[in-house]
Amino acid sequence: MFDAKLQTKPAVRMQRSRGAARAGFTGARLTGLHQSGSAKAILPRVPGSPEVVFLNTSGGLTSGDTLSYETQLDAGAMLVATTQAAERAYRADDGPAQVEVRHSVGSGCHLDWLPQETILFDRAKLARDTTISLASNASCLMLEAVVLGRAAMGEQVRDLQFFDMRRIERAGKPVFFEPFLLNSDILAKGGRSAVLGEARAFATLVLCRQGAEDAVEPLRAVLDEPGVEGAASGFDGKCVIRLLAQDGWPMRRQILRLFNALRRDQAAPRVWQI
Repeated sequence: MFDAKLQTKPAVRMQRSRGAARAGFTGARLTGLHQSGSAKAILPRVPGSPEVVFLNTSGGLTSGDTLSYETQLDAGAMLVATTQAAERAYRADDGPAQVEVRHSVGSGCHLDWLPQETILFDRAKLARDTTISLASNASCLMLEAVVLGRAAMGEQVRDLQFFDMRRIERAGKPVFFEPFLLNSDILAKGGRSAVLGEARAFATLVLCRQGAEDAVEPLRAVLDEPGVEGAASGFDGKCVIRLLAQDGWPMRRQILRLFNALRRDQAAPRVWQI
């Protein structure tokens, strides 16, 4: 007799990546380092401020993956933190991948958080939460850059769930708060045209420090990369730059020019250099 139960295959539990990396600095001295799972923290020898390069060895993110990066700065530490390569969010048939980024910037400290681009592929699901907590006299430069598929490969992104929360707090009070949502419903209703136009790459760069408003005019002077639209504004100790680009490559060139204008005493992180 045919037994249907014998023909039923058990559900396959897919392996998920888990990763967490943390680095702490007191002044120019490394005081704490932790890495587990797929997350690594590399400490290259570079002139000037210490540099941390975070790396996700899983090669990308999909349903159920979790990744966290964290830094702790004290006693006047000056740190550049970036990522080894562009992060990739691939097709996800279940729930979203989760990414959490936490930076604590103590008294008199400064952090440059300059991750490379996040590339979102069709049917990707990604939820990311980034918080930079500043002491009352600390400062930071934060970048978030996103590319929708690879133009050179003819990729189109029509099905997507992407939620990106970005916060900068000073002494526990929010000074920059930006929730960003882009999903299939928005794309289907023409939201992409309303928000992004023909662009498939976009970025936000935020400088928080005393007198940040003074950077607006010098930055506007270099917002002329072909294929990139850009704008800069400044108020209340912040300078915010927005970029829209037809592809990730011209946006990357524009970001590097902004780095040069904002970080005159330091070259771009080596992993960023073209």
